[in-house]
Amino acid sequence: MTSTVPAWRAPGRVGVRRHPALLAAAICWLAALPGWAQEEAPRGEWSGFVAVEGRAFLNDPVFGRQDDGVQGSLVLEPEYQRDLARDGERLTFKPFLRLDTLDDDRSHFDIRELTWQKSGGRWQLLVGIGKVFWGVTESQHLVDIVNQTDLVENPDGEDKLGQPMVQWSLIRSWGILDLFVLPGFRERTFPSPEGRLSPALPVSDEALYESSAEESHVDFAARWSHAIGPLDFGLSHFTGTSREPRFLPRLRSDGDPELVPFYDQIDQTGLDLQATLGSWLLKLEAIHRSGQGEAFAAATAGFEYTLYGVFDTAADVGPVVEYLWDERGREGSPGDGLSPFQDDLFAGARVAFNDVQSSELLAGAILDLESDAALYLLEFSRRFGASWTVDAEVRVFDGLPLDDPLAGFAEDDHFLLRLARHF
Repeated sequence: MTSTVPAWRAPGRVGVRRHPALLAAAICWLAALPGWAQEEAPRGEWSGFVAVEGRAFLNDPVFGRQDDGVQGSLVLEPEYQRDLARDGERLTFKPFLRLDTLDDDRSHFDIRELTWQKSGGRWQLLVGIGKVFWGVTESQHLVDIVNQTDLVENPDGEDKLGQPMVQWSLIRSWGILDLFVLPGFRERTFPSPEGRLSPALPVSDEALYESSAEESHVDFAARWSHAIGPLDFGLSHFTGTSREPRFLPRLRSDGDPELVPFYDQIDQTGLDLQATLGSWLLKLEAIHRSGQGEAFAAATAGFEYTLYGVFDTAADVGPVVEYLWDERGREGSPGDGLSPFQDDLFAGARVAFNDVQSSELLAGAILDLESDAALYLLEFSRRFGASWTVDAEVRVFDGLPLDDPLAGFAEDDHFLLRLARHF
C-alpha cells in the first residue's frame, strides 16, 4: 500500500537553493547574536547553537544528475527547558532547522524534542516527541532503534528524527526498566537524486508498508538496564515498524528506475554491554531481528584502551578496534535489506587533548574484509572563545565494489567544516 507522509510527521522541506547571501547573513547574525537567552523567565532556560557549514567534495559526481561544487548550510538547533511550578515537572522544546544551498531534500525542519516530563522518587514519565539513544560501540549502533535515522544530516546515521512517544521508567535496585509506546512512524530521510551521498537510483517519496495502518501503526519497545560491578548492560526489545527500510526497484511512469522504501513489521531483541576494566573498555552490541525477510543476527564487538598523558603531555590517546558482523552477508539485492558492514573491521584512535579548548580528534577506517573496500574517517572538534566551536570531518571511500550498498558514494569523498555559535 502506498502512502504519502502527513505534513506534521514529515521533515519540512524548505525550498532553498543556491543562496550564497544566506550564508553571509548567517555569519553576521552569529557575530551579533545578543544575550536574549538569559532574559527568559527565571525557571526557563534557552540554550543551543546556530552554525554555518560547508561541505566540499573532492571528486566529480559519479552520476550526471548530481550537483557539483561546495555545499553550504545554515543550521539552527535551539533548546528551551523550563521547570514547572510543581516539583518534578519539566518542559523541553528542541526544534531543528537546516537550510542547504544545493540539496532541497537536505533543507528540512524537524522537532527533535517536545516533551513534558514528570519525575517521582522511583519513576519517571515522559510524553511528547522525544529522542532516545541506546548503544556503546563506536562504529555503528545496532541496538539504537527507537528513533528514525535522519540520513540527510550525515551518512554515519547518528543523527535522529524526533519520535512521538510515551516513556514510563521504573527505577529500582535491580535496574531501570523503560517502557515505550510509540504512536506515529517517521520515514527515513534521503538526499535528493541531485544531491551528493545519494543512492545509485533515486529513492521514491512514496513508501510502502507491510502494515495496513502504514505510518499510523503503534509500536512498542522496552529496555532493562543495570550495572553490576564493572559491567553496564542493557537488554531491549522492539516490536513494530522497522526503522531500516528494504528497497524495492520499480519503473516510474516516465520509464526511469527508482527504489521504493518498504517498511516491514519486525521484532528485534538487542543486547548492549560495556565492561570497564581499568584502562580497558570492552564493548558489545548484538541484535536478533525477525520479520524482515529471513530472521538474522548481527553484532559489533571490540575494545578501547586509554593511554593517559602520552609523551609527557596532557593528551590521552585511546586506540579503538571493533569487528562488525551481519548474518545477511553480501549476497542478495537491496530488496533483501543488506548491511554494508557484514564482515568488517574498524580500527582507529580517539585523542582527547585535555586543553582548555576541549580539543578532540577521532581518526580511523572501516575495512571490508571480503572486498578490501575501505571507509576512512577523521573528526576533529575544538572550542574557542566562550561560545564558539569549530568541527571538521573528512570521509574517503576507497575501492567500493558495484554490489556494495554504499557503491553510490564511490566518488563522494568530502571535507566538512562547521563553525557554531553556542548560546
